[in-house]
Amino acid sequence: MTLPIDDDHAALAAVAAHGGALCTVVGIDGSWSRRWGAQLAVLGEKTMVGSLADGCLEAALMREAMAGGRPRVLRYGAGSPFIDIRLPCGSGVEVMVDPAPDADALKGAVAALERREVAHLSLGEGFTRRYLPRLRLLVLGSGPEAAALAAMGRTQGIEVLLVTPHGQAGDAIMSLGRPPALPDGWTPDPWTAVAVLFHDHEWERTLIPWAMGTDAFYVGAQGGAKTRANRVELLSSLGFDEAALARLHSPIGLIPATRTPSVLALSVLAEVVGAYEGLLG
Repeated sequence: MTLPIDDDHAALAAVAAHGGALCTVVGIDGSWSRRWGAQLAVLGEKTMVGSLADGCLEAALMREAMAGGRPRVLRYGAGSPFIDIRLPCGSGVEVMVDPAPDADALKGAVAALERREVAHLSLGEGFTRRYLPRLRLLVLGSGPEAAALAAMGRTQGIEVLLVTPHGQAGDAIMSLGRPPALPDGWTPDPWTAVAVLFHDHEWERTLIPWAMGTDAFYVGAQGGAKTRANRVELLSSLGFDEAALARLHSPIGLIPATRTPSVLALSVLAEVVGAYEGLLG
């Protein structure tokens, strides 16, 4: 699968698979375009995976990584000894450069993520990088809205499973009145979002209570004001309290009253990714 350049796992996986150096942001003074822990893999001359600064630092870090030596923390920008490297934002950033990270530790972290477990990697000098399993999106629905959301998610490199009623195109099928029959490994975990997209809301009577009973970090459903009121009444009758009801994103998405499948898909995907970013910290 092709991963976005800013995927949290891309640099880790590249070094684990091919060897090379790993550069990690371990300090930020001021504003910066990447989060703490952002990584860049240097696999060889002019070969990198990941991004740290929109091109500002990559060349300098490649030279440092290719020079070998022990792991070290280097400062760039404000307060840096490298006066020939200036950061346009005026901030300072500290980067741990490890020319030869521990191969077994790298492979162990990748294996944990493949098992959908949180992984940790010691970077040296007291720094530890924490990785969360990648975002998954489970779409339960029918019609063009569900198809558009699944397609848009996949375009962004998200692992998506589209579950539809019998006779509609999807990755798995479901039956009215029953929880979805999911492939092995797809039971929603704390890094899975569930989107329920139906115009025939009879499907929701089973699907939404099921989704809210899983470990999914996000559950959302489409529907107008009357539908939402009926939904709250149903869930309350099933024993869901106010704290549980607050988990349900409804109306779904960031844009109110969307009128096209593509805009609804964009609205939902933005909300889901924003919620996942909150888990990353």
